[in-house]
Amino acid sequence: MFIAKYTITNSILKNVGVIDAAREIVANAPLIPAWEAKFRKEAMERTVHHGTHLEGNNLSEEEVKDVLDGREVFARDRDVQEVINYRNVLKFIDNIAAQIGVGRSYILTIETILEIHKLTIQRILPDENAGKFRVRQVVVKNTKTGQVSFTPPPAAEAPYLVEDLIAWINSDETRQLHPVIKAGIIHYELSRVHPFVDGNGRTARAVATLIMFLDGYDIRKFFSLEEYFDGNPMDYYVTLQSVSNQLVLDTHERDLTPWLEYFVQGVAIELNRVKERVSRISADARVKDKLGEQVELNERQMMVMEYLHRYKSMMNKDFRKIFPDYSDDTVLRELKFLKQKGLVKKVGGTKKATYELK
Repeated sequence: MFIAKYTITNSILKNVGVIDAAREIVANAPLIPAWEAKFRKEAMERTVHHGTHLEGNNLSEEEVKDVLDGREVFARDRDVQEVINYRNVLKFIDNIAAQIGVGRSYILTIETILEIHKLTIQRILPDENAGKFRVRQVVVKNTKTGQVSFTPPPAAEAPYLVEDLIAWINSDETRQLHPVIKAGIIHYELSRVHPFVDGNGRTARAVATLIMFLDGYDIRKFFSLEEYFDGNPMDYYVTLQSVSNQLVLDTHERDLTPWLEYFVQGVAIELNRVKERVSRISADARVKDKLGEQVELNERQMMVMEYLHRYKSMMNKDFRKIFPDYSDDTVLRELKFLKQKGLVKKVGGTKKATYELK
């Protein structure tokens, strides 16, 4: 059976703590349905864009949104198809999580991994390669130098290595692992085995995300791991390869600690970002409690409310800190709306006015 060798370092412990704290806040934040739907849609768009861009897709974030919304985009057919495919992958793993139930016991099957791969490369690779293990040796090359940076195991070993990994995932011992650490190990091992001709990275990330969903770490589906990885793709690939290229006699002796530190840190950064945004927007629920009715605030108004909750007051000179891209007149219009709704009060004259929560 597959064995994962790693050490729980202070860095991993610290970031697991950040993840769990952010998860708790996000999971319990009161949000109106419109905001929840908006966050999920945006997370899906970011995941599709960064998940495909990481693999060389040339579409911009706006073009990806256009494709997902059904609008025509003038681009390579392959780039457009990759976007559609990865959207279908995300829908597939969402459906699995919904059918099984978040946090309930599950058995991951090899058929699920093969289906994720099939959806990933649909209409990109020939049908005989879709959802099928590779039958030939492949190598990973540096796209700029052409130098081989990593050689995966022989094709004949790939199915057995994936079966070993699945047995490990479904074992009682592994069920005790923290979901994020488990997801990081799965991501690494699928990337190392490289079981398919193409689409290995997207498949590995999708399976890791699915595991987090099933283990109760769906975080309301507001997050995108791919955004962190794509922020500095060199770090992503170099960290993966540095572990895979360790000189050991047995693959089980590879130390996954550097990769897990990187992976867990990425999840912590992404979830902390989600937490900060949700904390701002959840002010909407506090507004409802205050007024006895739902007032739908836009994001600028939410930012003003969150600033006042945190710092108790704001002056005109603070506008630039919060809204560097907007004019003072725009900010004053938002404050006027909040005053009319009885949420904010103005203290003092025009030039030295201070705005406070009412």
